[in-house]
Amino acid sequence: MPLGLRRKKNKSRESSNLVENEEVGGHAAGSSVKSTVNGAGLPPPPANLRPKLVFHTQLAHGSPTGRIEGFTNVKELYGKIADTFNLSPPEILFCTLNTHKIDMEKLLGGQIGLEDFIFAHIKGIKKEVEVFKSEDALGLTITDNGAGYAFIKRIKEGSVVDDVKVISVGDHIECINGKNIVGTRHYEVARMLKELPKQQKFTLKLVEPMKAFEMLEPRSKGTKPASENKLGTGRGTLRLVYLNQFEEKAVKKVDDLLESYMGIRDTELAATMVEVGRDKKNPDEFAMALDEALGDFAFPDEFVFDVWGAIGDAKQGRL
Repeated sequence: MPLGLRRKKNKSRESSNLVENEEVGGHAAGSSVKSTVNGAGLPPPPANLRPKLVFHTQLAHGSPTGRIEGFTNVKELYGKIADTFNLSPPEILFCTLNTHKIDMEKLLGGQIGLEDFIFAHIKGIKKEVEVFKSEDALGLTITDNGAGYAFIKRIKEGSVVDDVKVISVGDHIECINGKNIVGTRHYEVARMLKELPKQQKFTLKLVEPMKAFEMLEPRSKGTKPASENKLGTGRGTLRLVYLNQFEEKAVKKVDDLLESYMGIRDTELAATMVEVGRDKKNPDEFAMALDEALGDFAFPDEFVFDVWGAIGDAKQGRL
């Protein structure tokens, strides 16, 4: 789905992509308006009739300010940022909005506001770490950037991974036991980690985001999932997901089911599943749609049935 963004008030813009020494806080403040679909429920206008949308961007570890435009999905966005800063698109790990810090609550998802300032986090130091899996659950929440890179979104305090201080939130997981997993979706990476045998060691090759000097500090313990996070990552497409209050409760229930069946928590994946089941009439239809939307991963039949039950309860207002 294309992004429908409220147009910024007219301001003159320079033609160059880079603006030297422009203040990060200089873009319009106080506006939190996000992208919306036409209020009347009408389809978006043709591309040639849409307003020209221009966004400000910087590299998170420090750079001049750039201006980008003309992207409709994550891969195109990374390509525009890469062109602006003379990078290769695969160097970009993920983007945050309105902060240069590795803040998973500010992670670029399926929405972007016209006033949002985009910070691109690029590859930094590579590291290899050996972990002893003493428990079934490692305490990791995995997400991906929509362009082939899975990375660590949260680390549960007191967990197996929490004791390995070299592993940090924001680290890209490049290899598991020597197997390159670039291009693998986050839920598949989570499944691979869950299936690693207990009471044995395994090896991770990680790439941490490049940090500015002032960002070199003890690693974050991770952050709690935001209750307002309702955005599915899809297949690299920036898209909008609107959930009513009952569907929001269904997302929480599906997230609980993910932990119960698969040992992971992922509100983005849960929201995608709820969205897929929104207009389905029976479990078989839901299962087929789920396979089409998330075909990279084979969910257990019992899990799919329980998810369908949670979505049905949401439709009936029983949650």
